[in-house]
Amino acid sequence: MIRPLACDDSGAALVEFALIAPVLLLLGMGLSELAYEAYMEAVVTGAVQQAGRAGTIQGATAATVDANVLSVIQRSNARAAFVGGYPTRKTYADYGYIAPEPFTDSNSNGVHDAGECFTDVNANGVWDSDPGTSGMGGAGDTVVYTVQVTYPRPFPMASWLGWDNLANISVTTILKNQPYATQQTTTPATVCA
Repeated sequence: MIRPLACDDSGAALVEFALIAPVLLLLGMGLSELAYEAYMEAVVTGAVQQAGRAGTIQGATAATVDANVLSVIQRSNARAAFVGGYPTRKTYADYGYIAPEPFTDSNSNGVHDAGECFTDVNANGVWDSDPGTSGMGGAGDTVVYTVQVTYPRPFPMASWLGWDNLANISVTTILKNQPYATQQTTTPATVCA
C-alpha cells in the first residue's frame, strides 16, 4: 500500500506550478513595471523637449507651455500630475552662470565665507550658490526647465513590496531663448563683503 503511493506522480505538475507561479507572476509584473516606467520617462522627456522649443520663442507664456506638457503626458497616463503643481524654471543671463557664483577662497576651505570676494553675476549684492532667477527669462537668456511628474503604478506589486504606489519622474532640459530682442546684460561686479 505505501509503495504505490510513493511511486504515484500524478498531480506533481500542479504542485510544481503552484510553487513557481507566484515567482513568475512577480517577475512578469516587475519587468512590465520597469518597461512602463521607461516608456513614461520617454514621454515626459519628449514633452519637455517640445516645451523647450516652444518656450524659447517670444511671446511664450509659462502657463501655456506647462499646459501643453501636461496635455502630452496625460495622453499616455490620464492620472499623471505635476509634483508641486507646476514645473520650475531658473533663468541665467549666460550658460556659464549655471553654477555657484565664483569667489576667492582666501582660507582654502572650499566654502564661501563672510568677507571673501565674489563675482555677483545676478547683481543682488549677496553671494548665491544658485544665481538663477525664476521665470521664462528674456532674449538670449539660458533657462533650466525642470518637470517632476507623478503617476500611479500600473501593477499592485509595489504595495506588496512596501513601495509607494506613486512613481515619480524628473526631467530637466537647458535651453537658450532666441535673440528676438536686445538682451539685457550687465557686467558682473566683484563684491567684497
